[in-house]
Amino acid sequence: MAELVIVGGRDIQGSLQDIFKFARTSPVPRQKRSIVVSPILIPENQRQPFPRDVGKVVDSDRPERSKFRLTGKGVDQEPKGIFRINENTGSVSVTRTLDREVIAVYQLFVETTDVNGKTLEGPVPLEVIVIDQNDNRPIFREGPYIGHVMEGSPTGTTVMRMTAFDADDPATDNALLRYNIRQQTPDKPSPNMFYIDPEKGDIVTVVSPALLDRETLENPKYELIIEAQDMAGLDVGLTGTATATIMIDDKNDHSPKFTKREFQATVEEGAVGVIVNLTVEDKDDPTTGAWRAAYTIINGNPGQSFEIHTNPQTNEGMLSVVKPLDYEISAFHTLLIKVENEDPLVPDVSYGPSSTATVHITVLDVNEGPVFYPDPMMVTRQENISVGSVLLTVNATDPDSLQHQTIRYSVYKDPAGWLNINPINGTVDTTAVLDRESPFVDNSVYTALFLAIDSGNPPATGTGTLLITLEDVNDNAPFIYPTVAEVCDDAKNLSVVILGASDKDLHPNTDPFKFEIHKQAVPDKVWKISKINNTHALVSLLQNLNKANYNLPIMVTDSGKPPMTNITDLRVQVCSCRNSKVDCNAAGALRFSLPSLLLLSLFSLACL
Repeated sequence: MAELVIVGGRDIQGSLQDIFKFARTSPVPRQKRSIVVSPILIPENQRQPFPRDVGKVVDSDRPERSKFRLTGKGVDQEPKGIFRINENTGSVSVTRTLDREVIAVYQLFVETTDVNGKTLEGPVPLEVIVIDQNDNRPIFREGPYIGHVMEGSPTGTTVMRMTAFDADDPATDNALLRYNIRQQTPDKPSPNMFYIDPEKGDIVTVVSPALLDRETLENPKYELIIEAQDMAGLDVGLTGTATATIMIDDKNDHSPKFTKREFQATVEEGAVGVIVNLTVEDKDDPTTGAWRAAYTIINGNPGQSFEIHTNPQTNEGMLSVVKPLDYEISAFHTLLIKVENEDPLVPDVSYGPSSTATVHITVLDVNEGPVFYPDPMMVTRQENISVGSVLLTVNATDPDSLQHQTIRYSVYKDPAGWLNINPINGTVDTTAVLDRESPFVDNSVYTALFLAIDSGNPPATGTGTLLITLEDVNDNAPFIYPTVAEVCDDAKNLSVVILGASDKDLHPNTDPFKFEIHKQAVPDKVWKISKINNTHALVSLLQNLNKANYNLPIMVTDSGKPPMTNITDLRVQVCSCRNSKVDCNAAGALRFSLPSLLLLSLFSLACL
């Protein structure tokens, strides 16, 4: 390197080559500026004393009494006061220790001024470069470092990459890192299971696939202490360490095997639930699908009476009865069951004979309750049949056909108390009149329950349902509604009330209804009743009546064969209606119909 100082002459624009070219062609070259500065290089981490001269600015054509002035970041800008210049000599000094990792380069400016501070020359850039020292250790910043490698992987398989950071100048050996493995735990089956690329930081396997057998390792987890050293790994370099955790992952290279070739189970007939747990062994990782078992019944379950599920905690196969078994049909069952893993086996491993097992199931006989057939039992009868009528004879059989037991019958639920059953032969007859309109009858059907009890020890009981459909008989007279009406004594519209009729019986023992006024009790020329439809009629007056209460006997007849008739008094209040006010309170004396007067007379005679 050389320093070129051009003094005197005019300012020259352009490159150095242009300057020399200009010098050859121009007899009087011009100088661009007279201030000469060179980059200043300062090592970081310098010690006292401070301030310390680090460079000098030269001005070969500086007027007398002019001064140097230094500006920029590190002088009059934050961080302020790091650098200063002797205004007379141009010496540049540093006032404190520098840190390259904080600021690597300071861009300053130098100029000359007159005594009044007016700029004469400049500003000219002055670059201060902080020289790096190896004062930062390598740091692993991206942890934790966890890698995985499949068991049986070939030698040279890359597991993971670890890289460290060094804050020193990357263009120097201060930040040139080299990696190595300081420690491996555990150190078996080989103390050198892995290798790290010293430049890239790639960790690879260096042992044969046979040594990477997860099932034979003491621990499938290895911890490596990785060291990064700067200065390209020289002894003078600084170091940093981190831990790499490497997991040897399982692959499905072991098939599950039953612990026994045959299993035994017993179950009572009619029971459901788990009857036996089938145990298996598998050397693979219990946290993976290579260990978890899946069971299948491959023979002996045509009726789908059995199911098998995996216990997620123990990996056992829980064999269950889901449809009750019948001892009288089959006292023994034999199932063939296979076990597989959730994950497929690796190509060079297959399921062997130990992956199947036989289960022998013995069904225990229990005393079962008799069974009614059919159930429910259904009969149809007319209501109001005579007491003692036979409805049917129930039939219950004992499933325990080999025990030759006897059966007795009894009534279990008879809400209305209408029935009786012969305990020996099961004949059901009536003890009361059957009524379709009873509140115990739902939609014309009466429900009763019977018991069949065998002679076992202890005895077993079966329940049967009897549904009696009751056919309707015209045994209910119709009734009218409403039974009270009001009318004004001066009404122009002489309509009194619309009557409706209802009947508890069923069609055809109900409507159409026939409405009439009981003519023996009421004068013909006062009241009138007119049919509206099959269920309603209109009661009206033929003339206005005085204010009073009247009882009008209404006779309604249904369409049954034979028909039934009901006479009901309709109470009509003739009220005073004045100024939009209806007064029925002082309706006057009650006007009785003829039957009512006769009854009143008879009552008076009886009291004498």
